[in-house]
Amino acid sequence: MESGQVTIYSDGACLGNPGRGGYGTVMLFGDHRKELCQGYRRTTNNRMELLGAIVGLEALSRTCTVDLYSDSTYVVNAMSKGWLAGWQRRGWKTSSKQPVKNQDLWRRLVEAVGDHDVRWHWVKGHAGNPENERCDTLAVEAAHGADLLDDDGFGA
Repeated sequence: MESGQVTIYSDGACLGNPGRGGYGTVMLFGDHRKELCQGYRRTTNNRMELLGAIVGLEALSRTCTVDLYSDSTYVVNAMSKGWLAGWQRRGWKTSSKQPVKNQDLWRRLVEAVGDHDVRWHWVKGHAGNPENERCDTLAVEAAHGADLLDDDGFGA
């Protein structure tokens, strides 16, 4: 992938929470489009929301400017409102001194962001945004799929 402007949409789904889950990611670069999805046997919705963003960023082969859209306030607020920086400053503890949940994926997201210039955008879910709707479809189909993986970080 060439350097440049990339748009990523991501979503997660969970059938029960916890339960079977999946993520869906749509990447747009000029006239190019890439869709990614995967299902898991037992996970949570927040973990799938995180993975949707992570795999999109990990799929970039060069440093890019990224507009990343998610319907997860959990992901978008952590990245754009300084929550993540606070957790890191406090040794991966919340402001109430509790361990940060999904720390394995937050650390992976930090690594995936790397040198990319990522702008985080919240988009209302199930509100007719075509790419967000496509991500939701991919995530739900992945959760219902036969090729489910173990979410090794779930419950850790």
